[in-house]
Amino acid sequence: MANLAHVITRPEGSFETWSETLPRLIGLKQADVIASTRDWLALIHPDDRARFRSAAIQARKKTLRTEVQYRLCRADGRWIHVRQVMEPLRNGRATSTRALRWFNTLQDITEQVESEARINRLNRVYAVMRGISSAIVRIHETQELFQEACRVAVEDGQFIMAWIGLVDHQSSLVKPVATAGNVGDFFGNAPMAILETKPGGHGLSGRAVRSKKPVLSNDVLTDHQRLMRKELAARGINSLAILPLLLRDNVVGVFALYAGDSGFFDADEMRLLGDLARDVSFALDHIEKAKRLDYLSYYDPLTGLPNRTAFHERLHMQLQEASQKEQRVALILLDVERFKTINDAFGRQAGDAILTQLAARMKQLSLPSSWFARVGPDQFAVITPEVGSEEALATRTDRRLTETFGPPFAISDRDLRISARLGIAIFPGDGDDSDTLLRNAEAALNKAKATGERYMFYRHDMTARIAEKVTLENKLRQAIEKQEFVLHYQPKVALSSGRITGLEALIRWRSPELGLVAPGQFIPLLEETGLILQVGAWALKRASLDHRAWHEAGLTPPRVAVNVSAIQLRRRDFVRTVRQAITLAVDPAAIELEITETNVMEDIQSNTTKLTEIRRIGLDIAIDDFGTGYSSLAYLARLPIGTLKIDRSFVHAMNQDRTARTLVETIINLAHTLRLKVVAEGVERQEERNALVGLKCDEMQGYLYAKPIPVEDVPAFLASQRSNEVSHP
Repeated sequence: MANLAHVITRPEGSFETWSETLPRLIGLKQADVIASTRDWLALIHPDDRARFRSAAIQARKKTLRTEVQYRLCRADGRWIHVRQVMEPLRNGRATSTRALRWFNTLQDITEQVESEARINRLNRVYAVMRGISSAIVRIHETQELFQEACRVAVEDGQFIMAWIGLVDHQSSLVKPVATAGNVGDFFGNAPMAILETKPGGHGLSGRAVRSKKPVLSNDVLTDHQRLMRKELAARGINSLAILPLLLRDNVVGVFALYAGDSGFFDADEMRLLGDLARDVSFALDHIEKAKRLDYLSYYDPLTGLPNRTAFHERLHMQLQEASQKEQRVALILLDVERFKTINDAFGRQAGDAILTQLAARMKQLSLPSSWFARVGPDQFAVITPEVGSEEALATRTDRRLTETFGPPFAISDRDLRISARLGIAIFPGDGDDSDTLLRNAEAALNKAKATGERYMFYRHDMTARIAEKVTLENKLRQAIEKQEFVLHYQPKVALSSGRITGLEALIRWRSPELGLVAPGQFIPLLEETGLILQVGAWALKRASLDHRAWHEAGLTPPRVAVNVSAIQLRRRDFVRTVRQAITLAVDPAAIELEITETNVMEDIQSNTTKLTEIRRIGLDIAIDDFGTGYSSLAYLARLPIGTLKIDRSFVHAMNQDRTARTLVETIINLAHTLRLKVVAEGVERQEERNALVGLKCDEMQGYLYAKPIPVEDVPAFLASQRSNEVSHP
């Protein structure tokens, strides 16, 4: 909330009053602050003035709250990004729109804009790295790999142009062999010599070859080297990088990338692009070695998969690369069950047919980055790089086993069903070299065979933990079928009067085996498995029915709030699901949805549309855990919300941490400025309540007032509160 200022302008545009933070925002002393919109316009970037004028005219014409973003020149000459909100002040004797005064909120969002731009640049580079990594796995021809790398750079990385050139020592030139983007006749005048003494040897390509280091220009229009400016300007290129491709410490080529943004290639981008160049070089090395090797020495003639020799080399190289990039690699050994019996019963030809079909299925159903080998008569190995969590790997392995071995295998005129056991070891935790990792994967496979499990991780505790999680998931599915979930309700109270203003519905699991299970133990798994969609819809419907029951019992129940998960909000049918769930509610206004700030910001445009539809139905909306996510005045102003809930971590810390207290105070003031209600979560101590009263917070919720109440106890609780209000008017 820093770098925030306010200005009130008179109808003719002069400044009536301004906050004391305005001079600091624009870098002036209090006495030197400009005094009119006309003077302010002079500070705005020339390219943004038309947008500012249009917004001001639109605001005055429609007399509506209007927002605009622009660049502003501070007194020190530095350009900053400003978000301005213009709001008409209707009080006073104004008789026409021309006589209105305006309340303007100004915020310096430079850091946010620059951060978003930097993230966007990094995401573009990451997209190129992902695409080229995928290409390296599946492409085994140099020219095809080069062309794909250029295509990925332009289409996925949004570079204006990309090309790869190989060093021709005979002619002492870099010769382009693959291009993508707006190339045209670019190379007609391009300096491509690799020797400085040759014509064109002073170009960036030659410098990259000679230095064996990336060469870049982050602002081609001001670069002291004036080469190719006309060609670059015609294509809208403002920065470029030439990356050397090394093979055994010799530069064999360059990878050139051209961006429209000035200053695109900062330290982080260059670090990633360095990794990218090394990946391409690694692929070149691999392709070159592959061409030198005899096919039968490294491939299984039956399945077409790499054999055990190739597997050992690949595993060694993969672990070296993973070690450099600090990535995890999974090694999976698969053993076909009763394969010898199949050979004995139906002949070797049948066994060969099964192995061929199995190899084809494994390749078809695998991740693009996975690598397969046949390492024994009935044994296969899978190398999977960039592994995430063990749980995700286990889920994917379980699914792949079902997809691979579920359908029968066609052998002559009969269908055979076979199964397999798997052993899994993960680098570097289960072994930091190929021999150790392979040995531990074999140990895990032997455990799977001995225990009858479909797959086993090398570490027993990992396997036990994953098995426990799978067991819990099955119990949750049964809990849905057997209706074991219940709602407890925690009151919200007004700080000024102590009157109950709302109830928050909280899901609990009443398990016959485990007793009453707290949400922290099962909600994350519900979200991970997608079961939260069923349970969330049930909670919303159950809360509506409970509220109706209390109303029909003669009570006056307050509004009930129900939490919405990110998975629910992402669904295209979210609005329809909510509408169906509250069909039996007394009034849609009796229900409030609580959505965390982080979840809302995942897709602000789509979520704003959905929540606007929810408000039209009649439900209120609260932003939960406010302050922990991407706080932005712009989205708060656009979102159709009525309440902000301050995260409990700030409430607990505000009496010991000045920064936390300032944040709580700022949130409350901001909410009130936007005409929003504020609820403090997790209030447990009297001193926290006292501080919130002093800060003029509207409501609180927490153990200081009441813990969550079982649904069956809510009527008595509401009746007692009503009795207290009657006896204490």
